[in-house]
Amino acid sequence: MNTQKTQGCRKRNGRQISFDLKLSIVDEINNGLISANYASKKYHVSRSTIAYWIQKLSSFEQNSKRMSKNDEIKKLKERIEEPEFVKDFQQDMIAEFEKITGEELSKKFLPEHLAQEIQRKKKKLTK
Repeated sequence: MNTQKTQGCRKRNGRQISFDLKLSIVDEINNGLISANYASKKYHVSRSTIAYWIQKLSSFEQNSKRMSKNDEIKKLKERIEEPEFVKDFQQDMIAEFEKITGEELSKKFLPEHLAQEIQRKKKKLTK
């Protein structure tokens, strides 16, 4: 009887490429520094492998750049707080100016709702 030897899994002929090198190759291609064809020749990797890396690693980069919802909300709140602080400071300065000079310029030159806010601030300063 002839017994056939069963073959194991096919051995890989390719070399192992680090994740960092894959990222740098995909980055070069995405930035237009080299083409996928040139990268294939330069790094001795098939074009289909490079296309696979581009597909997988592009989504990886997008996911890593995304902010969590809480971080995004926190950042937006900080962006809102800064102009509000500036507005409050300016209103305090106007209220102090009007208190010192005795002129009511806010009623003449500012919209009604801002003038009312300044009047409230002046009342708080006098207390």
